[in-house]
Amino acid sequence: MADKIVVAFDLYGTLLSTESIAKKLETFVGPKAEAISALWRRYQLEYTWRLNSMGCWENFTNVTQNSLRHALAEHGEQLSAGDEASLMEAYNNLSTFPDVQVALNRVAANSAIFPVIFSNGDNKAIGISVRDSEGLAEHSSIFHRVISAEDIKRYKPSPETYKHLADTVGKQPSQMNQMWLISGNPFDIIGARNSGMNAIWVDRANKGWQDRAVPDLQPTAIVHSLEQIVEEINRA
Repeated sequence: MADKIVVAFDLYGTLLSTESIAKKLETFVGPKAEAISALWRRYQLEYTWRLNSMGCWENFTNVTQNSLRHALAEHGEQLSAGDEASLMEAYNNLSTFPDVQVALNRVAANSAIFPVIFSNGDNKAIGISVRDSEGLAEHSSIFHRVISAEDIKRYKPSPETYKHLADTVGKQPSQMNQMWLISGNPFDIIGARNSGMNAIWVDRANKGWQDRAVPDLQPTAIVHSLEQIVEEINRA
């Protein structure tokens, strides 16, 4: 592995579409589903950042459940325990984005690449998602590691998470630039860049880079489809 290029794939919002949960949510809340789904994702991310800032920890499944309840409450909705459990189960079976299968076939065909999953999700949830999500399960064998924020109880974009990635795949601090993050989440991109990694942002909406949290931190490359990542890595 020492001579291979480590390519770390974010899971939620990169391989799996968090927006796809809206279809299941619609069965419980009707036309409010898209708005609640978007707010759910916003609070899910915000909660992880708050926890990092406070030096606290709650596993990602609990964060996801708590942020769902927050989003529902803001829209005057509440689910029964059974409906909530059904929705949480569906979250472990999100749809993949349309470009995932072709992209992962290209990654699998490139022997120079060492692909891993690198996620804020807890190990149990990641395992279920990788095993059961349609469009991802058939590619699960290409990933050599599943690396979770749960292992160190810190969420991305904390520098500790990217160091944990490096430690897990056997890279030294001076070798951070030998690793590539693939993510559709800008906060993850700047976290990786801040730690010295290369990072490809998947801009499926084709809106361009807008994040200004740290203006000097930019993606190494921007693609509009996951299918383009191998080409960008080879170009570097």
